[in-house]
Amino acid sequence: MSVDLNHVTHDISNIPRSIWWDIDSTNNQPGVFLIDQTRLPLIGDILCCQKLEGVELAIKTLAVRGAPALGVAAAMAIAIFSENESTAETVDDWLADISAAAQRISQARPTAVNLSWGADRLCTFAYEQAAAGLELSELKAGIVEFAQQMAADDEAVNRAIGAAGAPLMAEGSRVLTHCNAGSLATAYFGTVGGVIYTAYAQNRISHVWVDETRPLNQGGRLTAWEMMAAGVPCTLISDSMAASVMQSGWVDAVLVGADRICANGDTANKIGTLSLAVAARHFGIPFYVCAPLSTIDTTLATGSEIPIEKRDGRELAGFTVAGIILPDDEASSNAFDLLTSGGPRNISFKQGHEMSIYRKGGAYAFDAWFLNTPPDVPVYNPAFDVTPAELVTAYITEVGVLAADQIVSAASE
Repeated sequence: MSVDLNHVTHDISNIPRSIWWDIDSTNNQPGVFLIDQTRLPLIGDILCCQKLEGVELAIKTLAVRGAPALGVAAAMAIAIFSENESTAETVDDWLADISAAAQRISQARPTAVNLSWGADRLCTFAYEQAAAGLELSELKAGIVEFAQQMAADDEAVNRAIGAAGAPLMAEGSRVLTHCNAGSLATAYFGTVGGVIYTAYAQNRISHVWVDETRPLNQGGRLTAWEMMAAGVPCTLISDSMAASVMQSGWVDAVLVGADRICANGDTANKIGTLSLAVAARHFGIPFYVCAPLSTIDTTLATGSEIPIEKRDGRELAGFTVAGIILPDDEASSNAFDLLTSGGPRNISFKQGHEMSIYRKGGAYAFDAWFLNTPPDVPVYNPAFDVTPAELVTAYITEVGVLAADQIVSAASE
């Protein structure tokens, strides 16, 4: 595969921030705003969560996902609970309230350690400020500011990861990645995305192979969209094509993210990562894990201790799609007007397919799930697998490139 270094200048400003804090103009209340990633790339909806339950649901349904983004989401969820839901009138009662909120949001998904890390970090700050004698109003304002600072810090960390990882790429490198560890998986810029964007700007990366990442297709829906929005040349492939592309000599490095890294370097990441690591070792291709230190969990000795999330079998038994309908004739418009005149119309089908149609401006939007396997087929659907440390070439972090035996000391500093 030829390499063209005369690429266009990339522009990551075309990629939105995944999560932020703002005031909702409709009711003048604070909210946690986030891109609904379940509908990308065809629909760019923004969710405004004004309760803890809203952020919790966004996490469970993958409207917000990616380990670093989940850390920020956890902190903002507690802050929004404090602002809009807590009725505590004393500092002690407020601390009890946010501790309960932190426990709840930490359990929204089990594998990504950043979720509990973000909640614990915000609560630790709150308890320290309370011990320093701050009033309740000051404490509540303080955790809102702290949660927003966590988002800013995450971007800085990702840019540092990019700066550390870019020099590992030889000029014109072709890299392969899996799932989405780009800007959408973080507050902004990305872990793997950070390395790609930084290295691409330096002519060190010329092309990105994007694994589709079954069953939810985060690679095809999110990473491919990100690369194209940023102006980075990319090609989408199915997960099963990765080894063949490596065998053809078209891959110079594999870059993946992480949801949890154990003390020995074993790494949990999106299902399918282990297969890439095995193939990369066979073909002598460097395999890099790109992650912040917050993803390191030194309380777990090996990957066998990582809790692996099992998700709904419907994700594998069928597929979800969202889109916009723009009728080009009056009869079709009238039909959709009739369907949606009373609000969103939910339609069920005999084979179990489901569809919801609703008005969206001058058009009509739909969300649908279609069964494409035999009804009631047994499904095994783990969201993550664990890659042994011996298959990882190095770990690219905000403090530099680490070997497995450097992980514990780096995380402890």
